[in-house]
Amino acid sequence: MADTPDGADLKQAYRDAYADWQRHLEGVHALLLDGNRMPPEQIKGLLNREARAKERYDAARRRLLGVEE
Repeated sequence: MADTPDGADLKQAYRDAYADWQRHLEGVHALLLDGNRMPPEQIKGLLNREARAKERYDAARRRLLGVEE
């Protein structure tokens, strides 16, 4: 992949999406692995945010690899 302006934008979008997903995933891990407690409605929100962040990361990865659906 060339470091064209578009390529640089794709790389930055990938990095941003990955960092955002990891941040949300840390919250899920804190709940599931570290035993952090929260009300059920907050758990639902936490899981929804992580799922949306993962979808954005997957889309950014596909764009970076050039295999968009």
